[in-house]
Amino acid sequence: MEVRTRFAPSPTGYLHIGGARTALFNYLFARHNGGKFVLRIEDTDRERSKEEYTEAILEDMRWLGLEWDEGPFYQSQRFDLYREHAERLLKEGLAYRCYCTPEELEKRREEALKEGRPPKYDGRCRTLTNPPEGRPFALRFRVPEGSTTLKDVIRGTITFEHEEIEDFVILRSDGTPTYNLCVVVDDALMKITHIIRGDDHINNTPKQILLYKALGYSVPEFAHLPMLLGPDRTRLSKRHGATAVGAYREMGYLPHALVNYLARLGWSYGDQEIFSKEELIEKFTLEGVGRSPGVFNPEKLLWLNHHYIKTSAPEELIEPFLAQLKTLGVDATADPRLTLIIKSLQERAKTLKEMAESSLFYFTETVEFDEKAEKKFLTPDRAELLELIKEGLKELEPFTADNIQALFEQILTERGLKLKDVAQPVRVSLTGRTVSPGIFETIEAMGRELTLKRLEDAIRRIKTVAEEGATT
Repeated sequence: MEVRTRFAPSPTGYLHIGGARTALFNYLFARHNGGKFVLRIEDTDRERSKEEYTEAILEDMRWLGLEWDEGPFYQSQRFDLYREHAERLLKEGLAYRCYCTPEELEKRREEALKEGRPPKYDGRCRTLTNPPEGRPFALRFRVPEGSTTLKDVIRGTITFEHEEIEDFVILRSDGTPTYNLCVVVDDALMKITHIIRGDDHINNTPKQILLYKALGYSVPEFAHLPMLLGPDRTRLSKRHGATAVGAYREMGYLPHALVNYLARLGWSYGDQEIFSKEELIEKFTLEGVGRSPGVFNPEKLLWLNHHYIKTSAPEELIEPFLAQLKTLGVDATADPRLTLIIKSLQERAKTLKEMAESSLFYFTETVEFDEKAEKKFLTPDRAELLELIKEGLKELEPFTADNIQALFEQILTERGLKLKDVAQPVRVSLTGRTVSPGIFETIEAMGRELTLKRLEDAIRRIKTVAEEGATT
């Protein structure tokens, strides 16, 4: 039997972190077992479903590297299929027409609550012998007596008593199918073998199993994932910070960092924390998924992202780095220094957004000096030292960090100085501030031309300030 899983988001919002984890687990399980991963868009809610959300979900899936084998299939294009199945159930006596209006149903629900009874449908149309003519009707599934036992791969055996399940609607009075019917028909026709989804769907499962059996379809295996919680152990929501995948992309997170982190939310393989995508596919099993909710820890995700930025080849970061720069108004697409610039910054950067923001001094003609830094380090007694370094850099070949360091050491030895005596004046001259990547790597990445221009500007500025001070 070929393993087939699916991810079926509703385009009523952007892809949530919890949804992304569900998609990832389905993807990994299918890949681990050499099966197929199907993408289905459940867009039956005509009012809330939007094309922009669909496009965003597909884009986020691609960004995460969760390639699907079949689809995307759209439920909105399959209504005839669902109606055919509903009519079949009606014809076979497994469903019946319900003429109750929404107002009548609401009134009975309120009465049941007041009397302390379960607010479920009372079944009054189940045995109706004289149906009203010309009145709209819905189709309800006729829930049989007995119970349904679910052997959930993660949660174990769960039994649902049918007396607690109302005769549920499968086709509304306007002819639109309901969630449970659509899901069962689609999963059956798409030959889904394993349904891996959040445990917020678990109450739908007995209804769906009844529909599978009534329609004569094989019942797939179910695995309900525990929910995600915020750091305060309440359900993960916007008050805990960003919850949409796209937001993390915009903040400069790497897709493999987010994938690695989501994989570890509720799944484990010994004490291993860092996994390549290939390792996740190789090691992922549903037996490794725990029953306890996963706690989303933004600091842990940030640590992982920093690890991946730090250990990535600079060339791999160019595209997302350029995208971050563009949001800051910088187009560096044709800049030949990109690899060296990224290399100089990646050791410290926790996000690509942070990297881009700290790189801006590389892309401007002039720098804006921090007032305190300028006053402390760009002093008249440093001008000669800066001149020496400028002249040495003019002729330096090749223009590499190692050679730049050797030049500095030579000048320092000749002058009897220490690196701290020259590193900060040079750093402030080049960047305008006292914090930057390593000074030798910064100079190499900045390039000879811009470095010399910045040093000349700083020397000129020192002299101008000194002259102005002498005349006052």
